[in-house]
Amino acid sequence: MRYARPNNAEELKATIRATWALITPEQCHRLIDSMPRRIAAVIQAKGAPLPCSFTMGCVGSKEQQDPISKAVVNDDFQNRTQNSAHYVKDPTTGNKANKTISTDPSVASDGSETIAIALYDYEGINEGDLGFKKGDKLKILQESGEWWRAKHAVTGQEGYIPSNYVAIDSLETEEWFFKGVSRKDAERQLLASGNKLGSYMIRDSETTKGSYSLSVRDGDSQSGDTVKHYKIRTLDNGGFYISPRITFTTLQELVSHYKKQGDGLCQALTSPCISPKPQKPWEKDAWEIPRESLKLDRRLGAGQFGEVWMATYNKHTKVAVKTMKPGTMSVEAFLAEANLMKALQHDKLVRLNAVVTKEEPIYIITEYMEKGSLLDFLKSDEGNRVQLPKLIDFSAQIAEGMAFIEQRNYIHRDLRAANILVSKALVCKIADFGLARIIEDNEYTAREGAKFPIKWTAPEAINYGSFTIKSDVWSFGILLTEIISYGRTPYPGMTNPEVIRSLERGYRMQRTDSCPQELYDIMLECWKNKPEDRPTFEYLQSVLEDFYTATESQYQQQP
Repeated sequence: MRYARPNNAEELKATIRATWALITPEQCHRLIDSMPRRIAAVIQAKGAPLPCSFTMGCVGSKEQQDPISKAVVNDDFQNRTQNSAHYVKDPTTGNKANKTISTDPSVASDGSETIAIALYDYEGINEGDLGFKKGDKLKILQESGEWWRAKHAVTGQEGYIPSNYVAIDSLETEEWFFKGVSRKDAERQLLASGNKLGSYMIRDSETTKGSYSLSVRDGDSQSGDTVKHYKIRTLDNGGFYISPRITFTTLQELVSHYKKQGDGLCQALTSPCISPKPQKPWEKDAWEIPRESLKLDRRLGAGQFGEVWMATYNKHTKVAVKTMKPGTMSVEAFLAEANLMKALQHDKLVRLNAVVTKEEPIYIITEYMEKGSLLDFLKSDEGNRVQLPKLIDFSAQIAEGMAFIEQRNYIHRDLRAANILVSKALVCKIADFGLARIIEDNEYTAREGAKFPIKWTAPEAINYGSFTIKSDVWSFGILLTEIISYGRTPYPGMTNPEVIRSLERGYRMQRTDSCPQELYDIMLECWKNKPEDRPTFEYLQSVLEDFYTATESQYQQQP
């Protein structure tokens, strides 16, 4: 991106505003991080306010003390509150790159059209939606974000379709093909209830672009069920093989062969891995929504700063609604942080869908997680029956979500089991990331306050207010003790002041009988006194994902 040198303040202002409009929040965040504060002050003085991420980005530990940050005007919030419309555009809509068009001749006609195949039925429920049935062909007119504009190949009707309900590439229409699934997630899905020995999937290779892997459920009465992985190798002429003894022109032929006979695999292929219908994207451009569009159905819980409800949006979509007590946070600060939270989208993060901020109480609308908080789940009868391997898997899932937050230079600040939610399929997702930063309750912001989560907080954050991703790593170590003990409160029998004094003397929680020594060693790494000595979440994810297989080959040898 290149501009001519501005000749005056107005041209400078226009150039800066154009820059903010063309880059993503993450790029903007990194740009501001590298920008000298004096430059930022000059930009503001010229009348071109910085975007909201400058005031609310979780970068560094003492940004709240920065007078420049406090003085920045949030244009986005002013525009939002002056707009009388009920629905306000999703702040991330303009930041998503268009999906690459497939050149597969089976789905594209003359190169000027893109034809998608419906993977599931979809009944249009919003104005402007286009309904379709599984297998229907749809001409894609515009790809933008999660909702694409399309034309039905048979009826000729046009409208918006959820992009994750269709496939551009013909391979994605196969029930056994799982695009973008990692090795670990393949194991989670194949070991889920409903699958049997020989259940399988073909997925993209994590290590070799353009290649594939076959994952198969195996097991016996002695060792239990496991998942075996096989690399699918490609030939120069475009064919495929697992063993060089036999090659195939297509993946379909490969699957057909190994369904008839195992031929060296751990099992003959039986049925594709069960794939639940994906959650449809949130309604297009429904960010600031009217309060009356929500029906609060059942209270799920209450905390220090509000309540959580199961609710129905527009009579058709089940959601979770967090209602914040009046005065908990300023609307301006919340909207600024929410814009960042909305941009953080990952399978292991609870998705922020919409907000209600026109008047208090503020509503935060997120995806609904059937099992509730991890803390409550671990204490339940069902949670108490979960065995150690699954507890380790919970830990790995949380580390994966935090590794994504780490990669995006964000900070959680309140990582504990109460802020992890669990889905029906026992997927753990991180919730409430970033909210701790903008709470204005004195009992919380004062580190000696009764509401401050002392037992989960790193010493440097307790003593100096220094919150970094490394203080999140400390909290993760505490969270591991909650998981392995099925929800026991950390430092049992100790008060907050006693915990603080003990930490100053170098005390660390002792290993319990139920905690493997290898897991306790990970906890101790998280509790290193110097933040820089603590591991990264990327490292923690890799160690926990391979907790039982660190000495084994991840992929089977050629049969």
